[in-house]
Amino acid sequence: MDGLLIDSEILWHKAELEIFPSLGVQFDDGAGRQTKGMYVEEVVAFWFAKYPWSGPSTSDVTQMLLNRVGELVESEGVLLPGAIRAIELASEYGPVAIASSTPTALIHRCLDNFSLRDKFVSINSAQDEEYGKPHPGVFISGAKSLGVSPKECLVFEDSAAGVLAAKAGSMSVIAVPTKEDRELPAFKLADAVLSSLEELSPDWLSAKFA
Repeated sequence: MDGLLIDSEILWHKAELEIFPSLGVQFDDGAGRQTKGMYVEEVVAFWFAKYPWSGPSTSDVTQMLLNRVGELVESEGVLLPGAIRAIELASEYGPVAIASSTPTALIHRCLDNFSLRDKFVSINSAQDEEYGKPHPGVFISGAKSLGVSPKECLVFEDSAAGVLAAKAGSMSVIAVPTKEDRELPAFKLADAVLSSLEELSPDWLSAKFA
């Protein structure tokens, strides 16, 4: 969802730039790339391990981030090019689910903001898994929720951790990385790499699911 359907990675980064430096974390414009695709609690734990702060607990900081990102999505968020078309094309070949590192409540908040919740058969969050991406847990749960084998699933991902998770779950994956991330080794594992969801080919999907 984040960074794939919704142009929210920049909003997560904006929230992190507001919150982490105030806690003494040396967080700059490039810092967020280190934790892209991680579950939010893992992100907070990552920075707390590097720059332990006093005051708010890691749970409090997690909630601060979630609240701020929700506000930013509602005030500044936009869908990425090709998002609606990609959902509609994929839906022609089978049921579609969300499998995200974002907590369930924020997933709902984001989807409701764009009237997208009814586009998905199920919504799955790494919040409910023992491990986040690159562990495939949330994708495996997504497949189960749809009643299909992981090997029959196609994952759309923008993060390296997500591509690794999809492949660990024996799933096909279309990657839509940012220009900055495109050369990361994980994206070489993808079945297709696009610059934008606008490039999603009906012919490719038809051949894949013939």
